[in-house]
Amino acid sequence: MRKLGKILVTAALAVGAATGANAQTTTYQAQFDQMLGTQERAPQTFEAIYENALEQTIAELADGSKGRIGVAAVDLSTGKTVSVLGDQLFPMASTSKIAVAATFLEGVEKGKWSLTSEFPLLLPRRSAKFSSPRAPVYEGQYMKAIDLIEIMITRSSNPATDALLRVVGGPEAVNDWMRRQGIDEFSIDRDIATLVRDDGEYDPAQHIDPRDAATPKAMLELLTGLYQGKYLSSESRRVLLGAMSRTRTGKRRIPALMPASVKVSHKTGSLNNTSSDVGILETPDGRAVAVAIYVTGQGSRLNREAKIAQIARALHDGYSAQSGQRKRVWTNAEHNGG
Repeated sequence: MRKLGKILVTAALAVGAATGANAQTTTYQAQFDQMLGTQERAPQTFEAIYENALEQTIAELADGSKGRIGVAAVDLSTGKTVSVLGDQLFPMASTSKIAVAATFLEGVEKGKWSLTSEFPLLLPRRSAKFSSPRAPVYEGQYMKAIDLIEIMITRSSNPATDALLRVVGGPEAVNDWMRRQGIDEFSIDRDIATLVRDDGEYDPAQHIDPRDAATPKAMLELLTGLYQGKYLSSESRRVLLGAMSRTRTGKRRIPALMPASVKVSHKTGSLNNTSSDVGILETPDGRAVAVAIYVTGQGSRLNREAKIAQIARALHDGYSAQSGQRKRVWTNAEHNGG
Protein backbone atom coordinates (compact mmCIF):
# COMPACT_ATOMS: atom_id res chain seq x y z
CA MET A 1 0.00 0.00 0.00
CA ARG A 2 2.81 2.38 0.87
CA LYS A 3 4.40 1.77 -2.56
CA LEU A 4 1.06 2.36 -4.27
CA GLY A 5 0.64 5.59 -2.30
CA LYS A 6 4.07 6.84 -3.36
CA ILE A 7 3.29 6.08 -7.00
CA LEU A 8 0.01 7.97 -6.82
CA VAL A 9 1.67 10.97 -5.15
CA THR A 10 4.47 11.02 -7.74
CA ALA A 11 1.97 10.84 -10.58
CA ALA A 12 -0.07 13.63 -9.08
CA LEU A 13 3.01 15.84 -8.76
CA ALA A 14 3.98 15.14 -12.38
CA VAL A 15 0.51 16.02 -13.61
CA GLY A 16 0.56 19.15 -11.51
CA ALA A 17 3.95 20.21 -12.88
CA ALA A 18 2.83 19.59 -16.45
CA THR A 19 -0.38 21.49 -15.84
CA GLY A 20 1.61 24.39 -14.39
CA ALA A 21 3.99 24.45 -17.36
CA ASN A 22 1.10 24.33 -19.81
CA ALA A 23 -0.64 27.10 -17.94
CA GLN A 24 2.51 29.22 -18.03
CA THR A 25 2.92 28.61 -21.78
CA THR A 26 -0.73 29.47 -22.35
CA THR A 27 -0.26 32.69 -20.40
CA TYR A 28 2.75 33.67 -22.54
CA GLN A 29 0.84 32.90 -25.73
CA ALA A 30 -2.13 34.93 -24.55
CA GLN A 31 0.11 37.90 -23.78
CA PHE A 32 1.82 37.59 -27.18
CA ASP A 33 -1.51 37.36 -29.02
CA GLN A 34 -2.91 40.28 -27.06
CA MET A 35 0.01 42.48 -28.10
CA LEU A 36 0.47 41.37 -31.73
CA GLY A 37 -2.77 39.67 -32.68
CA THR A 38 -3.39 36.21 -34.08
CA GLN A 39 -3.93 36.88 -37.78
CA GLU A 40 -1.35 35.71 -40.34
CA ARG A 41 0.90 38.49 -41.53
CA ALA A 42 2.18 38.99 -45.09
CA PRO A 43 5.09 41.32 -45.93
CA GLN A 44 3.98 44.91 -46.34
CA THR A 45 5.53 44.95 -49.82
CA PHE A 46 7.43 42.68 -52.15
CA GLU A 47 9.07 45.63 -53.91
CA ALA A 48 12.81 46.26 -53.56
CA ILE A 49 13.74 48.91 -51.02
CA TYR A 50 16.49 51.37 -51.98
CA GLU A 51 18.47 53.69 -49.76
CA ASN A 52 18.25 56.58 -52.21
CA ALA A 53 17.13 57.57 -55.70
CA LEU A 54 20.58 56.93 -57.21
CA GLU A 55 20.63 53.35 -56.01
CA GLN A 56 17.17 52.77 -57.47
CA THR A 57 18.17 54.33 -60.80
CA ILE A 58 21.26 52.14 -61.12
CA ALA A 59 19.33 49.01 -60.13
CA GLU A 60 16.74 49.73 -62.82
CA LEU A 61 19.42 50.33 -65.46
CA ALA A 62 21.24 47.17 -64.38
CA ASP A 63 18.17 44.98 -64.87
CA GLY A 64 19.41 41.44 -65.43
CA SER A 65 16.57 40.13 -67.59
CA LYS A 66 18.83 40.14 -70.69
CA GLY A 67 22.05 39.14 -68.96
CA ARG A 68 23.88 39.70 -65.68
CA ILE A 69 25.05 43.24 -64.97
CA GLY A 70 27.39 44.08 -62.12
CA VAL A 71 28.05 47.60 -60.88
CA ALA A 72 30.08 49.06 -58.03
CA ALA A 73 30.84 52.73 -57.52
CA VAL A 74 32.01 55.07 -54.79
CA ASP A 75 32.22 58.84 -54.45
CA LEU A 76 35.72 59.18 -53.02
CA SER A 77 34.91 62.49 -51.35
CA THR A 78 31.99 61.11 -49.33
CA GLY A 79 32.52 57.35 -49.30
CA LYS A 80 28.96 56.77 -50.53
CA THR A 81 28.74 53.54 -52.49
CA VAL A 82 26.35 51.97 -54.97
CA SER A 83 26.36 48.28 -55.77
CA VAL A 84 24.33 45.94 -57.98
CA LEU A 85 25.58 42.34 -57.94
CA GLY A 86 28.75 43.87 -56.56
CA ASP A 87 29.73 40.63 -54.82
CA GLN A 88 29.16 38.40 -57.86
CA LEU A 89 32.03 37.24 -60.07
CA PHE A 90 32.25 38.54 -63.64
CA PRO A 91 34.81 37.91 -66.41
CA MET A 92 37.50 40.56 -66.06
CA ALA A 93 38.71 40.28 -69.65
CA SER A 94 41.22 43.10 -70.17
CA THR A 95 40.28 45.07 -67.06
CA SER A 96 42.72 42.72 -65.28
CA LYS A 97 45.56 44.52 -67.07
CA ILE A 98 45.43 47.27 -64.44
CA ALA A 99 46.56 44.74 -61.84
CA VAL A 100 49.27 43.38 -64.16
CA ALA A 101 50.65 46.90 -64.61
CA ALA A 102 50.50 47.58 -60.86
CA THR A 103 52.40 44.37 -60.10
CA PHE A 104 55.11 45.27 -62.60
CA LEU A 105 55.39 48.81 -61.24
CA GLU A 106 55.91 47.48 -57.72
CA GLY A 107 58.86 45.55 -59.16
CA VAL A 108 60.23 48.79 -60.57
CA GLU A 109 59.97 50.40 -57.14
CA LYS A 110 61.87 47.47 -55.61
CA GLY A 111 64.65 47.70 -58.20
CA LYS A 112 63.91 44.38 -59.93
CA TRP A 113 63.70 46.10 -63.33
CA SER A 114 63.14 49.60 -64.67
CA LEU A 115 60.76 51.40 -66.97
CA THR A 116 63.51 51.45 -69.59
CA SER A 117 64.18 47.70 -69.36
CA GLU A 118 63.32 46.00 -72.64
CA PHE A 119 61.20 42.88 -73.04
CA PRO A 120 59.81 41.09 -76.11
CA LEU A 121 56.17 41.08 -77.11
CA LEU A 122 54.70 37.58 -76.78
CA LEU A 123 52.72 36.85 -79.94
CA PRO A 124 50.27 33.93 -80.13
CA ARG A 125 50.79 31.02 -82.50
CA ARG A 126 47.75 29.48 -84.13
CA SER A 127 46.40 26.56 -82.09
CA ALA A 128 43.05 24.82 -81.62
CA LYS A 129 40.82 25.72 -78.69
CA PHE A 130 41.59 23.76 -75.51
CA SER A 131 44.41 21.92 -77.31
CA SER A 132 46.92 22.69 -74.55
CA PRO A 133 46.92 24.08 -71.00
CA ARG A 134 48.71 27.17 -72.29
CA ALA A 135 48.45 28.67 -75.76
CA PRO A 136 51.79 28.68 -77.62
CA VAL A 137 53.47 32.06 -78.13
CA TYR A 138 56.68 33.34 -79.67
CA GLU A 139 58.82 36.38 -78.98
CA GLY A 140 58.40 39.45 -81.13
CA GLN A 141 59.77 42.97 -81.05
CA TYR A 142 61.57 44.14 -77.92
CA MET A 143 60.09 47.24 -76.33
CA LYS A 144 60.79 49.36 -73.26
CA ALA A 145 58.60 48.54 -70.29
CA ILE A 146 57.11 52.04 -70.23
CA ASP A 147 55.96 51.52 -73.83
CA LEU A 148 54.59 48.06 -73.08
CA ILE A 149 52.50 49.53 -70.27
CA GLU A 150 51.29 52.29 -72.56
CA ILE A 151 49.99 50.00 -75.31
CA MET A 152 48.73 47.41 -72.81
CA ILE A 153 46.45 50.01 -71.23
CA THR A 154 45.65 52.48 -74.01
CA ARG A 155 45.25 49.95 -76.83
CA SER A 156 44.65 46.84 -74.71
CA SER A 157 47.58 45.03 -76.36
CA ASN A 158 47.51 41.34 -75.46
CA PRO A 159 51.12 40.61 -76.54
CA ALA A 160 52.34 43.48 -74.34
CA THR A 161 50.31 42.17 -71.41
CA ASP A 162 51.70 38.66 -71.73
CA ALA A 163 55.20 40.11 -71.98
CA LEU A 164 54.86 41.88 -68.63
CA LEU A 165 52.92 38.98 -67.12
CA ARG A 166 55.88 36.70 -67.84
CA VAL A 167 58.31 39.20 -66.34
CA VAL A 168 56.47 39.46 -63.01
CA GLY A 169 56.13 35.69 -62.63
CA GLY A 170 52.79 34.84 -64.22
CA PRO A 171 49.20 35.03 -62.97
CA GLU A 172 50.18 33.78 -59.51
CA ALA A 173 52.38 36.84 -58.95
CA VAL A 174 49.54 39.22 -59.83
CA ASN A 175 47.12 37.35 -57.58
CA ASP A 176 49.69 37.54 -54.79
CA TRP A 177 50.04 41.31 -55.27
CA MET A 178 46.28 41.70 -55.02
CA ARG A 179 46.10 39.57 -51.86
CA ARG A 180 48.81 41.67 -50.25
CA GLN A 181 46.62 44.71 -50.86
CA GLY A 182 43.76 42.92 -49.10
CA ILE A 183 41.75 42.21 -52.26
CA ASP A 184 40.53 38.62 -52.38
CA GLU A 185 37.70 38.31 -54.93
CA PHE A 186 40.07 38.53 -57.89
CA SER A 187 41.85 35.79 -59.82
CA ILE A 188 43.93 35.64 -62.99
CA ASP A 189 44.26 31.99 -64.00
CA ARG A 190 45.56 32.12 -67.58
CA ASP A 191 47.74 34.32 -69.71
CA ILE A 192 45.91 36.47 -72.24
CA ALA A 193 46.85 34.31 -75.23
CA THR A 194 45.21 31.29 -73.60
CA LEU A 195 42.24 33.27 -72.33
CA VAL A 196 41.47 34.60 -75.81
CA ARG A 197 42.10 31.29 -77.59
CA ASP A 198 39.73 29.38 -75.30
CA ASP A 199 37.10 32.12 -75.04
CA GLY A 200 33.48 31.02 -75.44
CA GLU A 201 33.52 27.91 -73.27
CA TYR A 202 30.71 29.35 -71.14
CA ASP A 203 28.09 32.05 -71.61
CA PRO A 204 28.81 34.63 -68.87
CA ALA A 205 25.23 35.88 -69.04
CA GLN A 206 24.05 32.55 -67.63
CA HIS A 207 27.12 30.97 -66.05
CA ILE A 208 29.65 32.14 -63.45
CA ASP A 209 33.17 30.95 -64.25
CA PRO A 210 35.50 31.67 -61.31
CA ARG A 211 38.55 31.68 -63.57
CA ASP A 212 39.94 35.03 -64.65
CA ALA A 213 37.15 36.75 -62.77
CA ALA A 214 36.60 39.41 -60.14
CA THR A 215 33.71 41.05 -58.38
CA PRO A 216 32.87 44.66 -59.22
CA LYS A 217 33.59 45.52 -55.58
CA ALA A 218 37.07 44.00 -55.80
CA MET A 219 37.86 46.03 -58.90
CA LEU A 220 36.45 49.11 -57.19
CA GLU A 221 38.79 48.53 -54.27
CA LEU A 222 41.74 48.27 -56.66
CA LEU A 223 40.82 51.52 -58.41
CA THR A 224 40.27 53.35 -55.14
CA GLY A 225 43.56 52.22 -53.63
CA LEU A 226 45.52 53.14 -56.74
CA TYR A 227 43.92 56.56 -57.00
CA GLN A 228 44.40 57.38 -53.33
CA GLY A 229 48.04 56.31 -53.32
CA LYS A 230 47.67 53.29 -51.04
CA TYR A 231 49.47 50.76 -53.23
CA LEU A 232 52.10 52.49 -55.37
CA SER A 233 54.44 55.47 -55.33
CA SER A 234 53.42 58.77 -56.92
CA GLU A 235 55.66 58.07 -59.92
CA SER A 236 54.13 54.62 -60.49
CA ARG A 237 50.66 56.07 -60.15
CA ARG A 238 51.51 58.77 -62.66
CA VAL A 239 52.51 56.09 -65.17
CA LEU A 240 49.45 53.89 -64.66
CA LEU A 241 46.74 56.51 -64.21
CA GLY A 242 48.29 58.55 -67.00
CA ALA A 243 47.98 55.62 -69.39
CA MET A 244 44.39 55.04 -68.27
CA SER A 245 43.58 58.68 -69.06
CA ARG A 246 44.81 58.10 -72.63
CA THR A 247 42.83 54.92 -73.27
CA ARG A 248 41.72 54.67 -76.90
CA THR A 249 39.39 51.69 -76.58
CA GLY A 250 35.81 51.88 -75.34
CA LYS A 251 34.78 55.27 -76.69
CA ARG A 252 31.17 54.06 -76.62
CA ARG A 253 31.43 53.00 -72.98
CA ILE A 254 32.15 55.15 -69.89
CA PRO A 255 33.29 58.26 -71.84
CA ALA A 256 30.41 58.20 -74.34
CA LEU A 257 27.87 60.26 -72.39
CA MET A 258 30.20 62.07 -69.99
CA PRO A 259 30.24 65.88 -69.92
CA ALA A 260 33.32 67.25 -71.67
CA SER A 261 34.52 68.70 -68.36
CA VAL A 262 34.88 65.25 -66.76
CA LYS A 263 38.27 63.54 -66.98
CA VAL A 264 37.92 59.79 -67.53
CA SER A 265 40.78 57.41 -66.72
CA HIS A 266 39.65 53.89 -67.52
CA LYS A 267 40.34 50.38 -68.82
CA THR A 268 37.99 48.33 -70.94
CA GLY A 269 37.46 44.60 -71.28
CA SER A 270 35.77 42.43 -73.94
CA LEU A 271 35.22 38.71 -74.35
CA ASN A 272 32.44 36.45 -75.60
CA ASN A 273 29.07 38.01 -74.69
CA THR A 274 30.62 40.34 -72.10
CA SER A 275 31.81 43.95 -72.11
CA SER A 276 33.21 45.97 -69.25
CA ASP A 277 34.76 49.27 -68.31
CA VAL A 278 36.31 50.39 -65.03
CA GLY A 279 37.89 53.68 -64.07
CA ILE A 280 37.92 57.05 -62.33
CA LEU A 281 35.73 60.06 -63.13
CA GLU A 282 37.27 63.39 -62.06
CA THR A 283 35.03 66.45 -62.02
CA PRO A 284 36.04 70.13 -62.22
CA ASP A 285 35.07 70.70 -58.56
CA GLY A 286 37.71 68.24 -57.35
CA ARG A 287 35.49 65.22 -56.79
CA ALA A 288 36.40 61.74 -58.00
CA VAL A 289 34.14 58.75 -58.52
CA ALA A 290 35.49 55.23 -58.98
CA VAL A 291 33.29 52.96 -61.09
CA ALA A 292 33.36 49.32 -62.18
CA ILE A 293 30.74 48.16 -64.67
CA TYR A 294 30.46 44.60 -66.05
CA VAL A 295 27.72 43.81 -68.58
CA THR A 296 26.85 40.45 -70.11
CA GLY A 297 24.26 39.48 -72.72
CA GLN A 298 21.95 42.32 -73.85
CA GLY A 299 21.78 40.93 -77.39
CA SER A 300 24.87 42.58 -78.86
CA ARG A 301 28.13 44.31 -78.06
CA LEU A 302 26.64 47.66 -79.05
CA ASN A 303 23.82 47.16 -76.56
CA ARG A 304 26.28 46.24 -73.82
CA GLU A 305 28.35 49.32 -74.52
CA ALA A 306 25.27 51.53 -74.52
CA LYS A 307 24.28 50.08 -71.15
CA ILE A 308 27.73 50.85 -69.73
CA ALA A 309 27.49 54.44 -70.98
CA GLN A 310 24.02 54.90 -69.48
CA ILE A 311 25.04 53.52 -66.09
CA ALA A 312 28.22 55.59 -66.00
CA ARG A 313 26.33 58.80 -66.78
CA ALA A 314 23.67 57.99 -64.20
CA LEU A 315 26.38 57.49 -61.58
CA HIS A 316 27.98 60.80 -62.49
CA ASP A 317 24.69 62.69 -62.36
CA GLY A 318 23.52 60.98 -59.19
CA TYR A 319 26.69 61.66 -57.26
CA SER A 320 26.76 65.24 -58.55
CA ALA A 321 23.22 65.78 -57.28
CA GLN A 322 24.15 64.33 -53.89
CA SER A 323 27.22 66.55 -53.60
CA GLY A 324 25.13 69.74 -53.81
CA GLN A 325 27.19 72.74 -52.82
CA ARG A 326 29.66 70.88 -50.62
CA LYS A 327 33.04 72.42 -50.08
CA ARG A 328 35.62 71.33 -52.62
CA VAL A 329 37.43 68.20 -51.42
CA TRP A 330 40.54 66.69 -52.99
CA THR A 331 40.35 62.92 -52.85
CA ASN A 332 43.54 61.71 -54.49
CA ALA A 333 47.22 61.72 -53.74
CA GLU A 334 49.22 63.95 -56.07
CA HIS A 335 50.10 62.30 -59.35
CA ASN A 336 51.23 65.25 -61.48
CA GLY A 337 48.97 65.21 -64.47
CA GLY A 338 48.27 61.47 -64.59
